[in-house]
Amino acid sequence: MNSRVFTCAILVLVFGAALSAAEPLSFRNDVLPVLSKVGCNSGGCHGSLAGKGGFRLSLNAYDPATDHYNITREMRGRRIEPSAPARSLFVIKPTAAVRHKGGKVIREDSIEYRILTDWIRQGAPAPSEKDARLERLEVSPPQSLLVKGDTLQLKVTASFSDGSSRDVTRWVRFASTDASIAEIDEKTGKVTVLGYGEGSFTAWYSGRIAIARVTSPWPNKIPAEVFTKAPKRNVIDERVLEQLRRLNLEPSPPAPDSEFIRRAYVDVIGVLPTPAETKAFIEDKNESKRDVLVDKLLARPEFVDYWTYRWSDLFLITGRKMGEPVIKTYYSWLRERVEKNVPWDELVRQVVTASGGSLQNGATNFYTVHQEPESMAENISQAFMSLSIGCAKCHNHPLEKWTNDQYYSFANLFARVRVKGSGDNRTLFTASRGDLLQPRTGKPQPAAPLDAPAIPADSGANRREVLAGWLTSPENPYFTRSIANRIWANFFGRGIVEPVDDLRVSNPASNEPLLAAIAAHLAENKYDLKTLMRLILRSETYRRSSVPLERNREDQSYYSRYYPRRMMAEVLYDAIVSVTSVSRRFDNITNFDGSTRKTGFYPEGTRALQLYDSSVTSYFLKAFGRNDREITCECERSNKPSMVQVLHLSNGNALNDRLSSKKGRVSELLAKENPEIIDEIYMLCFSRKPGENERKRITELFAGTAPEQKRTVVEDLFWALMTSREFLFQH
Repeated sequence: MNSRVFTCAILVLVFGAALSAAEPLSFRNDVLPVLSKVGCNSGGCHGSLAGKGGFRLSLNAYDPATDHYNITREMRGRRIEPSAPARSLFVIKPTAAVRHKGGKVIREDSIEYRILTDWIRQGAPAPSEKDARLERLEVSPPQSLLVKGDTLQLKVTASFSDGSSRDVTRWVRFASTDASIAEIDEKTGKVTVLGYGEGSFTAWYSGRIAIARVTSPWPNKIPAEVFTKAPKRNVIDERVLEQLRRLNLEPSPPAPDSEFIRRAYVDVIGVLPTPAETKAFIEDKNESKRDVLVDKLLARPEFVDYWTYRWSDLFLITGRKMGEPVIKTYYSWLRERVEKNVPWDELVRQVVTASGGSLQNGATNFYTVHQEPESMAENISQAFMSLSIGCAKCHNHPLEKWTNDQYYSFANLFARVRVKGSGDNRTLFTASRGDLLQPRTGKPQPAAPLDAPAIPADSGANRREVLAGWLTSPENPYFTRSIANRIWANFFGRGIVEPVDDLRVSNPASNEPLLAAIAAHLAENKYDLKTLMRLILRSETYRRSSVPLERNREDQSYYSRYYPRRMMAEVLYDAIVSVTSVSRRFDNITNFDGSTRKTGFYPEGTRALQLYDSSVTSYFLKAFGRNDREITCECERSNKPSMVQVLHLSNGNALNDRLSSKKGRVSELLAKENPEIIDEIYMLCFSRKPGENERKRITELFAGTAPEQKRTVVEDLFWALMTSREFLFQH
């Protein structure tokens, strides 16, 4: 006999008395947690799609019945030996008593080993419907105040349907959401604080996730009156200041008028203010002028252009998937809703329940993009709840609570969506019968929204109507938080939950009370998006300077200041056109294969924010990170700088051709006096006049320039300002 096997057998004899008196073990609640803890059913081991070494387990134990069969019955049951548990292949593999590619993951003297051998000795009982089910998972302490260098041991308690509870810390997989603040030992749950901020930890056990949070304040010395005397205009300021006080972060003062007007214009309507608008605002002595400005911007026609374009990313309006007449119908439908300020819940309801012709009801074209029940389900979830459920299509979601059965229940809501016709003449309708089969069982999974009761099989109700009712109801916690977070991200450059498309439990908010507050405000105001925008724009939080202070310089998540960021591609393009007064016609569409075709849809003067779809050819927009609208994800858009962008601004035609144009802004300014030219260029680009030193240097440059070279100097000044961070960034 192999010596290691013999050793195992001896251990079984030693523990014999204990084993004979052992409590009955549950495959679901005792054995599977062991396999999950040591990684046997992980994606890198036997939980992979194809398994390992001919042995396959369901990922993270999502299918207990099949797991039990594969362990006890597959290969003629040779993986276990009830009469000699220590000789079972199921045991000697993970203990490395025989060759095991995964190495030794269980020690013979461990409790994990005893559970496995005990279970086998008891006859390897299968999972039963009578098994106690996990109902609640709690981490203690749920909230901790620590300082850099501190350690903390987390404890996790599981509560079951039979009223029992147990300490399951040993069986939990831990992870930190931000290791720069605090790291956690994934096996033991020991926390070590490494930096400053508010971090979270996830505890995963038996398909459930629980969250613990830690606050690690910065070592700043800030007088209490800084927070007590800080102006508070609404609930946003209250929640943000509460967090800043906990973290010892000093709030920045209000931004100057010139900075605020440029910020508000870009964030609300996607255009730069004119010099005249800026001058009037700065000279206005009305104390409420910023509130007045916000109301005016929310009523501007450019608001409709900007937000229709923003929502077009979400609704995937793209010529790569539909013809131009259909695109125009889809876009026009959406634009009309934005113009009428249709409440978000009503707009979403119209999309979810849409039926009719693609050229008559633009909302139906959401389903032109998503044609299979699974695709419909995944994109509805992503667009309107910021939940990615695609991983649950093959197995239980590895990072969330969604099960494989829940996925197919949700997808089955769309199994009766049908289309007749083709091309631009498609009609969407709902059939009276039809179900989506669950591949694992070969049977339909009862149709049901996520976290909601199933629709009775004999019900004649329109499943999408049922979904729309649940989706937009207060009982659905994701719907309101999702759109509130998206709106917030537009004005601050990052979501309270970041990324904005990832609202899973294991990705907690940077300020949960803040997100809860703005979501509640939106719901109370019947999903009027302008009302939420107005709340944000009127807050002191939004109005803070973007210039960091010594005591908030490291803050990137808690809104002690406004965070500068590069303008989105379309806004930047329009800004360049506005400043130079030279536009170009968008007259080509790029196909899937990279070829182009002509389009007459966009007349001369069409701004980038007025384009119907993302397939319009533009090297500039592509280079600067336009959303391609291939998938429902903000990750499709990029604001990251690149060398391509630098070269395009430096040497490309985006700036140079426009500045040299005889019909552009430069030609207009040449007729003016030098001081007026300088002031206007600065006002056009920066929404401010030049500082004293700036004016002095530029005046000297003009004074030393021959008349025939004046145009070159003006062009160069424009170029220098328009390639600077101050122009390219929202701040």
